[in-house]
Amino acid sequence: MIANQLIQDHDDYIPGMRATSVEEKMGVLVFKGEYFLDDEGLPTENTTHVFNMFKFLAHQLSPEFTLAD
Repeated sequence: MIANQLIQDHDDYIPGMRATSVEEKMGVLVFKGEYFLDDEGLPTENTTHVFNMFKFLAHQLSPEFTLAD
């Protein structure tokens, strides 16, 4: 997957960070994956990094790609 290569090549990469699914909403690719939540399901510092990475992917890849039905 192109998205996971971009993640691994990014300076803010965290081991274990990867996109496991993608959907398209109104022309924008929305990536999902491990959000590094704590044992109670609450966000951690790494959750913010993952959110920002998925946002980066949306900005980079949405103008170039669409999902086939």
